[in-house]
Amino acid sequence: MRNRGLVVVGAGLAGVAACESARREGFSGPITLIGAESHVPYDRPPLSKELLVGEASPAVPLLRERGRFTELDIDVMTDAPAVGLDTRARVVGTGKGDVPYQHLVIACGARSRELPGTSGISGIHTLRTHSDVEAVWKRLQSPVRVVVIGAGFIGAEVASAARNYGHPVTIVEAAPAPLTRSLGAEGGALVTELHAANGTELVLGVGVESMITDSTGTTVAGVKLTDGRVVDGDLVVVGIGAAPSTEWLSDTDIGLDARDGGIECDATLAVLSSAGLPVDGVWAAGDVAHWPNALFDKRMRLEHWASASEQGAAAARNAVSGNSPMPFTTVPYFWSDWYGTRIQFVGTSQADELLVQQRRDKTGGTVVLYRSGGRVAGVLTIGRPDLIMKYRRFVTAPDSWVSGVNYGADQCR
Repeated sequence: MRNRGLVVVGAGLAGVAACESARREGFSGPITLIGAESHVPYDRPPLSKELLVGEASPAVPLLRERGRFTELDIDVMTDAPAVGLDTRARVVGTGKGDVPYQHLVIACGARSRELPGTSGISGIHTLRTHSDVEAVWKRLQSPVRVVVIGAGFIGAEVASAARNYGHPVTIVEAAPAPLTRSLGAEGGALVTELHAANGTELVLGVGVESMITDSTGTTVAGVKLTDGRVVDGDLVVVGIGAAPSTEWLSDTDIGLDARDGGIECDATLAVLSSAGLPVDGVWAAGDVAHWPNALFDKRMRLEHWASASEQGAAAARNAVSGNSPMPFTTVPYFWSDWYGTRIQFVGTSQADELLVQQRRDKTGGTVVLYRSGGRVAGVLTIGRPDLIMKYRRFVTAPDSWVSGVNYGADQCR
C-alpha cells in the first residue's frame, strides 16, 4: 500500500492543476493522481472543438508531457476508477486497490447523461472522452445523416463539425429555447441564429420518444419525436448535459447536492459532510464542486475549463500549505466555437436586463451586456474575441453598469 500523502482523484485539468499547485507550495510528500481512463491526463476542450474536424484520426491531446509527472514525482494511476472512500481511515478505494491519503482532493469530473433505452443500439454516441470523439470522427468521414439531441454547447459543436463535412444535421431540443440557463433567453436566441445561417435544422420544444432502428433492430436509423415526427439519421449524438461522477461517494458521509449529486463545499473548497460540517482533510475542485462564490453571492457549480484549473490549484494549496485556508472566488468564463465563430461568456447570465450593444447582422459581431442591479453581471460576445477579457474588469467591479455600457459604446462603433 502506498505511503500517505496527497491523493487526487480525477486525472483531468483540475486534478493535474492540484498536483502542480501542491509542488509549488513546497509539498514534498508523495502525490498520487488517480484516473479512471487508460490514458494519461488529457485536455477535453479540443475533443469537440478541433479534433472532430481534423484530417487525421484524433490523437490524444495530452495536458502535460509524460515526463512532467516524473519531474514532479507524481505517481499517475490509470485504469483505476474510484469505487469508495473511508474518511475515518483516510483511504480511497480504486479498481486497483486501496490508496491511503493525508490530504485528498476530489476532482473526478462529470459523465455524459444518456438517453434511457438507447443502450446496445449502434450509431448512438455521447461526447465526453477521447474514445467518444474517435468513434464520432470515424462516422463523420463517410456520408451520414446526423441527429443531435440537445442544443447546448457540445451539441452545437458537434453540429458545426458535421456541417463542416457537408453532412445534413438536425438538432432536437426539448426546451422551447436553447441555452437559457447559460445565456438567458435572448442571449441563447442570438447565438442559435448561427445554426440557421449555416444550414443546420433546429427543432425546439419537442422531446425524444424513441429511437428508430434498421431491420436488424441493432443500428439506429432515426429518432421518433414526441409530436410524432420522425427525423432520419444514422448517427445520433446525445448532448443533454453532464452529471458529477460521484456515485462512488453515495455510501459515505460526504454531502451531495440533491439535484445533481455534486459535492457540497464551503467557501475554501473544503468538502462538507451530509451534516454540513467540514470533512477533515478532504477538498473538491472542478465539475463536482458546489461552493459559495462571494463575488456573486451565490452557490455555483461550474463545468468550465478555466475554473477547473483555478479550483484545482486553490483546493490543493488550501490542503497542503499549512496556512489558514483562503476562500476561492472566480469570474466564470467559457468559450465555444461554432461554424468558425468564437462564442465567449464571462460572468453570470442571471440578470435584470440584457442590452444588445452590437449585432452580428449589422456590424460583424455581437456583444450583449447583462445587468444585475447597478453592475455588469455578465458579457456575451459572438465573433468578438478581442473584447471579452477587456469586459471582465467590469464584472468584478461594483456599480459598473454605466461605465461598462460607455466602454462598450466606444468599442462597438
